[in-house]
Amino acid sequence: MINESHQHNVAPGSETHFKVVLVTPKFSGERLINRHRAVNAVLKEELANKIHALALHTYTDSEWQGLYGGAPDSPACLGGMKRRVS
Repeated sequence: MINESHQHNVAPGSETHFKVVLVTPKFSGERLINRHRAVNAVLKEELANKIHALALHTYTDSEWQGLYGGAPDSPACLGGMKRRVS
């Protein structure tokens, strides 16, 4: 889950706008609306009380592989001293 609140007109430090990227074989054969309903059901309380906006990106393993070829690379570690490690 990625907090995107800073991209919206909300108070600094807000946690009300999120993006979720979810990849699971459980989505196989499911229409997009059913995938979203499943995620919304799990987050029912948060959506009712805390989350204002939720962008859902739901994929099966094969859809993810076809679109992105796998997990994206992690950024280079800056280390404890905030310097780039070679």
